[in-house]
Amino acid sequence: MKFFIYSRKSVMSAKGESIGNQIEACRRYIQSKFPGGEHEIIIFEDEGFSAKNTDRPQFRRMLRELETQKPDFIICYRLDRISRSVGDFAALIEDLNRRKVAFICVCEEFDTSKPMGKAMMYIASVFAQLERETIAERVRDNMLMLARSGRWLGGPAPTGYASGQQKEPASDGKRRISFRLKEIPDELAIVRLIFDKYYELRSLTAVERFLSDNGIKSRGGGSYSLPVIKQILQNPVYCRADADSLAYFSELGCEVCFGAEDFGGGFGLLVYNRRDCRTKASRRRTRDKWIIAVGRHRGLISGKMWVSVQSVISDSIPDGSRPALVHNDSSLLTGMIICGGCQGRMFAKKRQGSDSFDYICGNKLKGGTGVCSFQNLSGRAADELVSRTLIAHLGESFGFRPALAELKRRLADSGAREVPAYSARTRLGRCEEEIRGLIDALSRGELGSAGMKRISERIDELERERERLEADISRQEDSPAAPPIPTGLSRFFGELSIPEKRVLVRAIADRIVWDGERLHIYLN
Repeated sequence: MKFFIYSRKSVMSAKGESIGNQIEACRRYIQSKFPGGEHEIIIFEDEGFSAKNTDRPQFRRMLRELETQKPDFIICYRLDRISRSVGDFAALIEDLNRRKVAFICVCEEFDTSKPMGKAMMYIASVFAQLERETIAERVRDNMLMLARSGRWLGGPAPTGYASGQQKEPASDGKRRISFRLKEIPDELAIVRLIFDKYYELRSLTAVERFLSDNGIKSRGGGSYSLPVIKQILQNPVYCRADADSLAYFSELGCEVCFGAEDFGGGFGLLVYNRRDCRTKASRRRTRDKWIIAVGRHRGLISGKMWVSVQSVISDSIPDGSRPALVHNDSSLLTGMIICGGCQGRMFAKKRQGSDSFDYICGNKLKGGTGVCSFQNLSGRAADELVSRTLIAHLGESFGFRPALAELKRRLADSGAREVPAYSARTRLGRCEEEIRGLIDALSRGELGSAGMKRISERIDELERERERLEADISRQEDSPAAPPIPTGLSRFFGELSIPEKRVLVRAIADRIVWDGERLHIYLN
C-alpha cells in the first residue's frame, strides 16, 4: 500500500508535537493497523505555517502528486494539522473521495474509508473552525476594551512622544500599571513644523530639503527621510478628536470608539489593530479593520488640517489619469513629457556636479536601460522650446485670454496645490494656536526646568513671528491694489513662477511626447 504522511507545525520547534514526533506517530499507526507487507511511505512536512488556509508549499505539492503517485491513504497526526477551515477541509475530502483516496487522523482515529469516520471528521472540523473564530472574536473584544481606555500598548513611541508609566486604580481595589504617551516638546515643535511646511509647500521632497537646509535632525541624530516624513504626516496620533476626524475615519469604515462627547478635551487619537501581529511580517491591515480611539495625550493638529493633509498626499499620487504633482522650482515639464518608447512619464534629474538637468523616463530611472533604453532629453533646451512654441502659437492676442482664464480657473480649482498659497493670515492663526498649546503645556506643570526653558524660548520666537506677521498683514491691507497683469503674453509668461507656468502649459498642451529624437507638442 502507498501512504502519504502529512505533518505541520506553526512554529519551528522540537518540543511537543514536533514534525518528527508527528511522523513517528503516523508510522506506528500504519504498522499497527496495516501489519505485514512492505508499504511505500512518502512524507510531506510544512514547518512554520499556520492552518488558517491551505497556502502551504508541501501541502500544495502533496495535492499535485495525488494524480501521479495515486496513494491509497493520506494520514496525519491530528485533524487540525490539515486545516481549521470547514470549507477547505470539505473540499479536500470531496477531492479525495473522487480519487478513491482514504483519509486518516491518528489521534481522533477517523478513517474516511468508513462511513462513521467520515461523519465524525466533518463534525470535528466544524468545532476546529469554531474554536479559531472564537479566539479571534475574543482578541478583537479585548482590543476594543483597550481602545476605549485610551492606553498606549507599547512599542516605539512616535516622534514627539515617549511612553510613560503610570499607576491607576482597578476594579478589584488594586493599582494597575498602564502606559500613556508623554510629550517631548522639542520634537513636537518639529512635528508641527513638518505639518505646517507640508501644508504650505505640498511636497514631501520640499519639506525634506527644508529640514536638511535648516539642520533639523531626527530623534536618532540623522536627517528626516521621505518615508519618515510621510509616516509622520499620516499618523493619526497627532490628530485631535473632533468632528472632522470623526467624519473622516467613519467614512473610511474604521471602528470609531469616540463621539461628540469626547471633542472638548483636545486629546489626540490612537489606532489599534493597525497591524496583523499573527504574521511574521506584521503586515499592515486595511483601514476598515482599524480601531480609532481617543488617547490620553494632547492632539497636536486639528482634524480639519489633518484631513486636508491626507487629501493633499492622496492627490499627489498618480492614478493613471494624471501625473504626480511636482514641486521642484527649476524644471518646467517634469512629469508632463511622455516617453515614446514605453509610454512612461519623464522626470527631471540633475546632472552630477552641474546645475543643468535632463528629462529621463521614470521607468528607466527605476529599472535601468533594460526596462527603457530611450535617450535622455536636455532639460533646459526642452523647456525653452516648449515655451517658445506655446507663445508663438498663441501670439500676443489670439487665444491668450482663454488660456489666461483657464490658468486662473485651474489654480482656483486646485486650491493652488502647486503654488504656495500659505497666506500671512493663515500663518498667523497657526502661530497663535501653537502659542496656546505651549502655554497649556506650561500650565500643567509636568515639565522639568530644562523643558520649561525650551518652551519659553519657543514662545518668545513665536511672539516675534506673530508681530512680524501682523505687520505684514497691516502693510498689505494699507497698500494700493496690485497693477493689472500685462497684456503681452511673452512678458506675462516670463513673470510667472515655474509652478504657475506648469498650470498654463497643461491648459494649452494636450500632451508632449519625446520620440528619442524630436519633441512633439499636441495642443488642445
